[in-house]
This record gives sequence, C-alpha cells and structure tokens, in this order.
Amino acid sequence: MKGKSGGKVVILGSTGSIGRSAVAVIRRLPGYRVIGLAARADIAELARQARLLKPDFVAVADRAAAREIRGRLGRGIRILAGEEGVVEAATRGDIVISAIVGSAGLKPTFEAVRTGKRVALANKETLVAGGELIVREMKRSGAVILPVDSEHSAIFQCLQGQDRRGIRRLILTGSGGPFRKRAILDRVTVREALRHPTWRMGRKITIDSATLMNKGLEVIEAGWLFDLPVSSVSVLIHPQSIVHSMVEFVDGAVLAQLGVPDMKLPIQYALTWPRRAPAAWPRLNLLRTGALTFEPPDPVRFPCLAHARAAARAGGSAPAVLSAANEVAVQAFLDGRITFPGIARVIGETLEAVKVRRLESVGHVLEIDREARSVAGGIMALQC
Repeated sequence: MKGKSGGKVVILGSTGSIGRSAVAVIRRLPGYRVIGLAARADIAELARQARLLKPDFVAVADRAAAREIRGRLGRGIRILAGEEGVVEAATRGDIVISAIVGSAGLKPTFEAVRTGKRVALANKETLVAGGELIVREMKRSGAVILPVDSEHSAIFQCLQGQDRRGIRRLILTGSGGPFRKRAILDRVTVREALRHPTWRMGRKITIDSATLMNKGLEVIEAGWLFDLPVSSVSVLIHPQSIVHSMVEFVDGAVLAQLGVPDMKLPIQYALTWPRRAPAAWPRLNLLRTGALTFEPPDPVRFPCLAHARAAARAGGSAPAVLSAANEVAVQAFLDGRITFPGIARVIGETLEAVKVRRLESVGHVLEIDREARSVAGGIMALQC
C-alpha cells in the first residue's frame, strides 16, 4: 500500500468511538471505500452505517444479532456471523482498521497481518498480549502496521525521515484523567471515572485513562511498534492533551506532534500515509491554547503503570495476563462489584498468581487470557 492513494477499507469495531470517527473520516476522503463493517452487537448503529456506506458485507460477532441485522438490511449485503465471521472480515480489502476493544481484537488483527494487509491499529491489547507473534508475522507477510492511538501516531509522525539509531527515548503523554489532583480514590464513582476532562472515548478506555493503565498498555505497545525496550519509553502527564507525544534524540533534540484532541487526524494519517490529505476538522490555535504543562505520573495513587512495566520486564505471557486481568477488573468496577483502587489490586494479584510462560501461538495467548480472567474472577470473589 505504500505510495498508493485510496483503497478498500474494512472497519473492525465500527460501532465504537474509533469506528464512528473512521466512518466520518472515510466519507470525506476521496478514493477510499468501506467494503466491510464488523461489530459485536450494536445493531442499530451497524445498520445505520451499512445503509450509509453500502458495504459488500457486514460481520457480527453475536449470532443472534447477526440474524437481526440480516432482517433489517435484507438482501444485497452479505452477513458474516460469529467470531469466525469477524476473522474472515479481517482478511478482506486493502486496509483493515482494527478498533475492536480488548483481547477480542487479537485474532482478527493477527489474520489481517497474516494476509499482508495495511493495518490501522487502534487496539492496544493486540500488541500488549501478542506483540511478539504479531511482529513476527508482520515481517513474514510484509504487512504494514500503522498506529491510530494518538500517542503512537504522534511518535510515528515524529520519526518520519529519521534514523532510528538516533533515538534516545520516546515520551508518551497523557492527560492524567479525571483524578489527577484527587488525593483519595476509595469513593470514586463510575460516573466520575467516566467523566474524562479532554477526550470522548468508549467506557473501557476511559476507565483505563482514569487508572493510567492506558499509559501502561501504551508503553508496552510502543516497545513493539518501534522496536525499543520499554526502558526507553517514558510517560509524562500533560493535562491539556495538545502535545500528543514526543521523541528525544541522542543529540538532545526533542520532536513533538501537536494537535487538537481529536482521533480523526491519526485515523486519516494511518489511511493516507505516507501522504497527508486536506481535512476540515478544527485547527490548533496556539494563541488560544494557554500554557502547556507537564508533570510525572504519581506511582502511589496510580499503581497500574508500575504493574504494566513489571509485566513488560517479565515478558512472555505476563503482558497478556495484565491485559486480561485489567479487562475483568474494569468491567467489575463498571458493574459496581469492586472499588476504583480495587482495579489495580486485582491486576497485581493476578500477575503474581499466573505463571509466566513463553508464547507459542495466538491460540495459546487466548488460552492464557482465559486463565487470567478466571484467576482475576476468583480474586475478586475472595475480596467480596
């Protein structure tokens, strides 16, 4: 795809926040056509997108939902049902936008990479849990993985035309979430945790932002994307969310990518790279942004970042365990079954309880994922 303008696009996770932004971008981007949509069960939004975009096929992970959308859309659009339908969708077209939340995105993304696609990756957990396998398959197939996360896209943009040997460290920035200045976190409510100060995202990633686990996952992901040890990846809290990340070079120069907090820019860049295309979204006005401030993350109040670094150092299956335990704990918090600090406790205890093993296959990663979920569930049962 390098050097080619336009293409046939498949959006995995089209009904989520990234998926909806991708639809908005592609509708305004000449030369790109959405041939496939994939989602789990949001039938109303999926049907709306299908009527708008007229793709060749729609994949629905939930089989009952697949039957319902077949009735809504009628003939003319092929319906792929079940998890295997989503995996099949990932092997179609030229460009696959991987925006399925959590470990459910691992197998479809792996298949997209295996078949040599350009993968616009918005799913952190894929590289966290199975980075070694994904990168190995990418080198074999000739696939291209382009980051959609604003932080990794910023680094990718800063590195264009640079000699990678000149990198001293990567600096990921994060807003700090809604509790950056809050001293006591025991009584945090779900509603408070979902009130992000600068970004509008899905529920799971919004909670990850509140715990700073999103930065931990991004540290691990950056290691795989840019072929660097996680010790070379730093994190700074930047409440204004204007500097999306930075690269420091060995001569002391620091390059940063700035922009308004909107996911449409990194989505479009992943689609059009190595070119840039005109866009109509709001521009950054430096005369109105005010002061840009930075501070270190607080490791005491936000231990999830330390858990992520520990998992990265352990290697093997540990990051997959981290990701699975985090998903389980976040959902438990959203359901009101554990406290906000309980998320970090469940993750830490699960990492200690599950033995680190060498990853052998995607199936093995998913087996470890199931084991970690079971262990995390048991830990929460004892806590309650």
